[in-house]
Amino acid sequence: MSDLAAALDVLGARWALLIVGRLLDGPQRYGDLQRDLGTPTNMLATRLRELEAAGVLTRLPLKHNTRAYALTDRGLALREAIEALERWGAGKAQLGPSPSRG
Repeated sequence: MSDLAAALDVLGARWALLIVGRLLDGPQRYGDLQRDLGTPTNMLATRLRELEAAGVLTRLPLKHNTRAYALTDRGLALREAIEALERWGAGKAQLGPSPSRG
């Protein structure tokens, strides 16, 4: 499996990058993620489990049996890639000659 395929295996599922992008702002409670992203609760729970299993995020226990989620160092390493995707999505990506893939 190529490195890109391995990355997409973790981050290519629907909502995964949006969750990571939201957590770049800091730890978030489950309910806040669900409200802010509009993710169906079953999908959010699944993606959070997958991202935790992949070492991208971790659960933080809070009072009253609630949880927050925070990025690990592996998750924080995605900042540049997500910011580049945001620029690209906004149509502000630098367009120029693409490097050759020798």
